[in-house]
Amino acid sequence: MDSFFTEHEWRFWDQSISGRNRSALESFAADDTLCELVGSGQSISAVRTWVHDDTVVLGIQDHRLPEIDAGLHVLRERGYEPIVRNSGGLAVVLDSGVLNISLVLSERETPIDIPAGYELMVDLVRQLFPEAQIDAYEIIGSYCPGTYDLSIGGKKFAGISQRRIRKGIAVQVYLCIEGSGSARAELIKDFYAAGLAGQPTKFTYPVIEPDVMSSLSELLGRSVTVQETVVNLHELLGRPQPGMLRPEEMERYTYYLNRVVERNAKMLEAGV
Repeated sequence: MDSFFTEHEWRFWDQSISGRNRSALESFAADDTLCELVGSGQSISAVRTWVHDDTVVLGIQDHRLPEIDAGLHVLRERGYEPIVRNSGGLAVVLDSGVLNISLVLSERETPIDIPAGYELMVDLVRQLFPEAQIDAYEIIGSYCPGTYDLSIGGKKFAGISQRRIRKGIAVQVYLCIEGSGSARAELIKDFYAAGLAGQPTKFTYPVIEPDVMSSLSELLGRSVTVQETVVNLHELLGRPQPGMLRPEEMERYTYYLNRVVERNAKMLEAGV
């Protein structure tokens, strides 16, 4: 497993700076596009890095909160733009101190089951931060809890999700690199408090405990930056050439972007 990332040839698309002031919907469209291209054999495996300013990405269940309008109002009042993701999971915070990495692979020839996809991302993050003892298990009290929460000393700093399209797999991780992990958790705690308003629901929403979440800078006791992590990732992958979308691939990107934009507008219609 240690040699997987250096032995592979990678397409590297860095949007950690260029995408900051753009909608995170564009990132989900970009990953869907790469999934199709990689899965169909039109592209080699890809790694994309992306950062977006002050956004809260909601899951389907978040949209079903009994007082979703009130929850959305809390986010917007704090300066965050809510969007609904096109994959599973619950609310997560994106900002300039959160680095997202998408690992896009093909299973045309060799199937990659869901646990294997998660394990690859866990291994990648561990190789990026070899000095840390990184655990992978669900952190109760975190936002968007899951089996592959990444933590150090019981404090979560990252979560992983997957998206699969036409034999292509996008394994996505958000890494809280800079800033306060607990402050991000406080925002989501307030979102759920307003969105639930004390009402009973069939779905069990997480009870957020901000103290169980942190950033890598806080956990490692040193200043870790998003850009330093992108550079280290590029080195880890063997310094691949830039691999942004080519003109002939933009048609598929436009298709996926229109789809996620329309879907997001429909989902948030009541809260606009």
